[in-house]
Amino acid sequence: MPPEIRVLIGAIGLGAVHIVAASHGASLQRGYGWAASARDTPVPALTGLPGRLERASRNFAETFPLFAAAVLLVGLQGISNAFTVYSAYTYLGARIVYLGLYATGAVLWRSIVWNVATLSIFSMLWGLA
Repeated sequence: MPPEIRVLIGAIGLGAVHIVAASHGASLQRGYGWAASARDTPVPALTGLPGRLERASRNFAETFPLFAAAVLLVGLQGISNAFTVYSAYTYLGARIVYLGLYATGAVLWRSIVWNVATLSIFSMLWGLA
């Protein structure tokens, strides 16, 4: 199994962490009755840590498909090299750091780390060339 696929599996795990953390944060703020309901009634936006976890989860969901596509292209082309492997690990590492930074409310560093993760997706594609 190519290392990039192993990193993709790790990123899927990170996605699950995002979902669980955001879900529990929302439940803690809105109550477990709300979580078990049909959620037909509009509610105010989440605030504080639960809001940050929800936004971090949405952000991960925006970039993950691009990362998964890049990994699958690398796999389909059979081109796994040091550059694509490094890029994949950089994406996963940056996304882990991003979650922590977003949860703590960090501002500038969070944006820098997001850029590192996003650029690593495109560097994987560059590694195909």
